[in-house]
Amino acid sequence: MSTPWYDRLLNIDRRWIYLLMAVAVIIPAIWPFTVPVGISGEVRAVYNFVEELEPGEVILLAIDYDPSTLAELHPMAEGLLNQAFEKDARIIVVSLSQFGPAMADEIITRVATSQGKEHGRDYTFLGYKPYPAITILAMGTDFRVPFPTDYYGTPVDEIPMMQDLHNFSDVECVIALAGGSAADMWIQYGNAKYGVPVALGVTGVMASDYYPYLQSRQIFGLLPGVKGAAEYENLLGKIGEASRGMPYQMTSHLLIIVVMIIANIGYIARRRALGTMR
Repeated sequence: MSTPWYDRLLNIDRRWIYLLMAVAVIIPAIWPFTVPVGISGEVRAVYNFVEELEPGEVILLAIDYDPSTLAELHPMAEGLLNQAFEKDARIIVVSLSQFGPAMADEIITRVATSQGKEHGRDYTFLGYKPYPAITILAMGTDFRVPFPTDYYGTPVDEIPMMQDLHNFSDVECVIALAGGSAADMWIQYGNAKYGVPVALGVTGVMASDYYPYLQSRQIFGLLPGVKGAAEYENLLGKIGEASRGMPYQMTSHLLIIVVMIIANIGYIARRRALGTMR
C-alpha cells in the first residue's frame, strides 16, 4: 500500500529543507535586489530624538550585546553614532556585556575617526562593568563610582568631556542596544528610578517583549532587530549592513512560511482522512 500524499508532506526529509534554505539565502547574493522598508513610529521616535539634539548635548549609548547578536545590533550602533556626531552631540559609551567592550571600542573608534571626532572631547568610552543592575544604580549616583577610569585607563576626572558630567541628570537620554536582560535593567533602574529617558535596540526575537514598555512610555523608542536597523538607515539616507541584509531575511522567512503552510496542509488532510475512516 502506497504512503498517502499527506503523510509524505508530514515526513519530508529535513535535509531537503536545509538545502532549500541554503538556496534561499544564496538567491540574493546571485541576484541582488532591494526590499522596501516602511518606517515605524517607534524607530522614527529614536531618530527624531537624536536629530533634535543641540551641539554639545550628551547621550549615553550602552553597547550591551555580544558577537552572537552583532549582525542585528551593530548596524544600529553605527547609525546612532554617525547621526549623533553629525549633530555635534557628545557621547558617553558603556558596555554591560562581558564580550561587548572590544566591539564597542572598534565601532566607536572607526566612526569617530571618519567623523573627525576626538576621544575625551567629543566622546568617551568608560568600558565594561559586570552586574548591570548594580552598575546602572551606581551610575545614577555618579559615573565615577563604577567607572573611576575609562576603558583605556585614563582617570575620568582627567577627561575634559567628563568635567561637567556626573550622572543621568547630565545626559539627554540613554539608548541601550541589548541582546539580553540588560534591556530590562535600563527600564527598571535607569528610567523607573532615575527618570532618564530610555530607548532600546533589541534583537528581533526580543522585540515583542518591549512593546508594552513603549505603550506605557517607559521607553520612548524601539529599534526591533535587523528591520529596525534597516529603517534607521533609511531615515539616515545611508545603505548599511542592515539594509543589505534585508533581502536575505525576506527570502529565508518566505521559505519558512511556505514550509509551515505545506506542513499544515498535510496535517489537516491527515486529520480529515482519519475522521472519514472512522
